[in-house]
Amino acid sequence: MQRSVERILTTHCGSLPRPRALLAPLHAKDAGLPYDRHELAAGVRQSVRDVVARQVELGIDVVDDGEHSKSSFATYARARIGGLEVTEQARPRLAGTSRDALAFPAVYQEMSVMFGARTAANEKPRGMATLICTGPITYIGQHEVQADIENLRQALDGKPAEEAFITAISPTNLEMYFANAYYGSDEDYLVALAEAMNQEYRAIVDAGFLLQIDDPRLITHFNRTPGLTLDECRAFIARHIEVVNHALKGIPEARVRFHTCYSVNVAPRVHDLELKHYVDLMLAIKAQAYSIEASNPRHEHEWRVWEEVKLPTGKILIPGVVSHCVYQVEHPELVAQRIERFASVVGRDNVIAGNDCGFATSAAGDEVHPDVAWAKLKSLSDGARIASGRLWS
Repeated sequence: MQRSVERILTTHCGSLPRPRALLAPLHAKDAGLPYDRHELAAGVRQSVRDVVARQVELGIDVVDDGEHSKSSFATYARARIGGLEVTEQARPRLAGTSRDALAFPAVYQEMSVMFGARTAANEKPRGMATLICTGPITYIGQHEVQADIENLRQALDGKPAEEAFITAISPTNLEMYFANAYYGSDEDYLVALAEAMNQEYRAIVDAGFLLQIDDPRLITHFNRTPGLTLDECRAFIARHIEVVNHALKGIPEARVRFHTCYSVNVAPRVHDLELKHYVDLMLAIKAQAYSIEASNPRHEHEWRVWEEVKLPTGKILIPGVVSHCVYQVEHPELVAQRIERFASVVGRDNVIAGNDCGFATSAAGDEVHPDVAWAKLKSLSDGARIASGRLWS
């Protein structure tokens, strides 16, 4: 994995604004509804070419396909995992609520209504059925992941990107979305999901790309499970990290970056799990780089955690230095200051500048307007240049 040896390198979390014309067919594909396969494949190929070119143009060093072949970072796996069937049973976790929703009920209710209106305005297809595991879990996404690999490879041809990555969901998040009605224990189910996703992970790394594991559940579980104690949450995280590491079996750490976040949730948040309460556990994940939220108003102060917690030798930190939950575009000087803070506590070579969370994570529409997302990436690269000038002066 490239390091910031001569200047601060830049990257992002993976999800970038998709062309609106792709939203409906992507959702239909992942929902198992009819869509024009050839038309969507051609649209995705062109979209990946465009989004890679745009990243390079804006000065992003470590790029990806923008997740333009996926309706979201998680639901894409519906078409890649065998052993699932449609059910009328509600997903247990999604049927509940969060600590913050309980703390701010009026705000979350209003936002729920607004989200429904936006979804309708974007003509999101109906019928995203709930899936449940009713048979042996298998990986059936070989064709899909190879298409992702080839699209990104073609898009990179002749582009001066430093490196490229492809995102993939963690098995522990799949457990949350797809309830188990087949395996005798949760542990057996998680192992089966891990071994299935290992095939996708290996395909990405074998193709020469970096693998980014997306695992927001790692730290959102605390907020989404009212009544859970901190110790109980840490035990949950430790168990699920073992599963992630099992899914990474046989994959070199130097080819893996791990991303966790507090999900999109641009809403009042006072119950996020704090970095100091999970950082030691996260560092046990067999990855070389760790991508975390570090620039939004709830977490910007947490850079000081790294004054007490030593980043292990050889590891890389990818702190968010621009945020998805603030519509104001960060000034490049502020971005530079954020980068310099992290360089001061973990070393400049060990920092790659990123963003907090994806700018477009679902087929319901762009959580961040494309114009704002691109402006933030430009500010990210401009700020990295400013910081580099000072850090290497």
